[in-house]
Amino acid sequence: MKFKLVAIAAAAALGAVLTGCASTQPAATPAAMASTSATAATAPKLHAAMRDLWQGHIAATRDYALAVHAGNTAAAQKAEAAVIDNAKQIATAVGGFYGASAGDTTLKALGGHWAGVKALTLAAKAKDAAAEQKAMDDLAANATAIAQFFAGANPQNWTVGQLQGALLMHVGDHKQQVDAMMANAPAAQQAQLWSDMQHHMNMIADVLSDGIAKQFPGKAN
Repeated sequence: MKFKLVAIAAAAALGAVLTGCASTQPAATPAAMASTSATAATAPKLHAAMRDLWQGHIAATRDYALAVHAGNTAAAQKAEAAVIDNAKQIATAVGGFYGASAGDTTLKALGGHWAGVKALTLAAKAKDAAAEQKAMDDLAANATAIAQFFAGANPQNWTVGQLQGALLMHVGDHKQQVDAMMANAPAAQQAQLWSDMQHHMNMIADVLSDGIAKQFPGKAN
């Protein structure tokens, strides 16, 4: 139940920046569009690179879930390697702005996120509700730790509540996707969930890009 309680606590903070991001409403909000526009205009390369990196994360984790669903061990191993490689790329990007130590911390945090997503996927495949809840609780704790780390690195532009809320939304997207996949939900439903997840991931990437661009205006490109 820990994930549900943390998610409720983060909802108010999330709403201030990402209002309307629920999976049933994929259109970007004015606040999110303003953030995207500002980042794209002032740091277009950073904006594009950040989106590409985070889209890589959800693509690789989705490939892993598809492989698990199909019972394809070789494909699952390949997808897991891609998830880890992507995490290293994200950590390197963060380290380019905040230093090698921050990059190492980011990689460790992303490792925790992946461990939770992997556990969630395997639990959904096994139809183990208790294991799924444990994975969600671990992912919620990890989201809080990531939010605290990034907000501490850039307190003028990010808050713990803002980032925590966005990351909890992302965790929820993972759960909806794997649950639908393992339940053999209609293709149209799964396609909509994937589209929503991509949209949400871009919004989170934009918030991160915007904060970095404001903190490092001379270095953002």
